[in-house]
Amino acid sequence: MSKKTILLMLTGLISVLAVSVALGATAETKGSKKSKERPGFSIHKISDDLFDRMKSGNTYKKYCIVPREDLRYLLVLHKDLDGNIHQGEMVVHKLIADDVLEIFEKLYDADYPIERMVLPDNYMADDEIMMRDNNSSGFNFRFISHTDKISKHGLGMAVDINTLYNPYHKIVKNEDGTEQEVIEPATGKPYLDRSKDFDYKIEKGDLCYRLFTEKGFEWGGDWTDRKDYQHFELPTEITDKYSEKYSKKTK
Repeated sequence: MSKKTILLMLTGLISVLAVSVALGATAETKGSKKSKERPGFSIHKISDDLFDRMKSGNTYKKYCIVPREDLRYLLVLHKDLDGNIHQGEMVVHKLIADDVLEIFEKLYDADYPIERMVLPDNYMADDEIMMRDNNSSGFNFRFISHTDKISKHGLGMAVDINTLYNPYHKIVKNEDGTEQEVIEPATGKPYLDRSKDFDYKIEKGDLCYRLFTEKGFEWGGDWTDRKDYQHFELPTEITDKYSEKYSKKTK
């Protein structure tokens, strides 16, 4: 093992300790063997300091109806394209926390590149800005437009990876019969041509795809009415039960 590799690993581990202390996060005492076995990869309940950060950063909005107790904070190491080690963080629903932690461990071990992974609060929960920065993320509370149904990111049951290079694309038909092309982020347009080779690209059958789908996630790149190449989510039959349960509590 080279001196550079050792230095990067030590830097990553120091970052883990620093983030944990700064946020006052408490590691799970049960339900996650991985969090106790391997430094650099852990699951935490939402501490008071972290909760304040999520509220001020707008991912946990005033009208959020997903209980804080049902969310988990993940600390994971990830490597960028050059092999540099970074401390990643992500909030997801407790239902998928163990699976997502395991997926990121395997991606890290395989040197699968993920450029950036910080909470959406760093961008005031602005999806477009966050995606342009190629940030990978999970929970960000919102309802599906014109409904009282919580989106899958709003539930913390969806994960986006390397968002700039794996954009969302849909052709929307307007009421007057015209069509409008939607690309998110707008700067991701050059990466809609999936026949090309480029960095941070997710492809059907690659390691990222296999690890998520093996855990029961669906990939937005498989959809026919639109494409969301960055996006992995739990099936609707699972998420609808939670969305309905949380919505009923507010009525």
